[in-house]
Amino acid sequence: MRGYSIRVAEAIKAGDSAHLGVQLGRACLARDIPVSDVAKGLRVTRQTVYHWFLGLSEPRGGARDAIQTYLASLD
Repeated sequence: MRGYSIRVAEAIKAGDSAHLGVQLGRACLARDIPVSDVAKGLRVTRQTVYHWFLGLSEPRGGARDAIQTYLASLD
């Protein structure tokens, strides 16, 4: 688990899968994609990505579209 603490990994797994950010977190955790790579790819801060992963905030507007495209590219 590159860059994911046990606490963060457990929080992502326990998060509400109705949240797009939590879905993103689970996909990245399963594929061992570092948060820094996600942040760079989506052009946001690592802190923003962590907030999405943990369900603390929901991506809005263009970020939602970018995440959906990112998730589709992982399949």
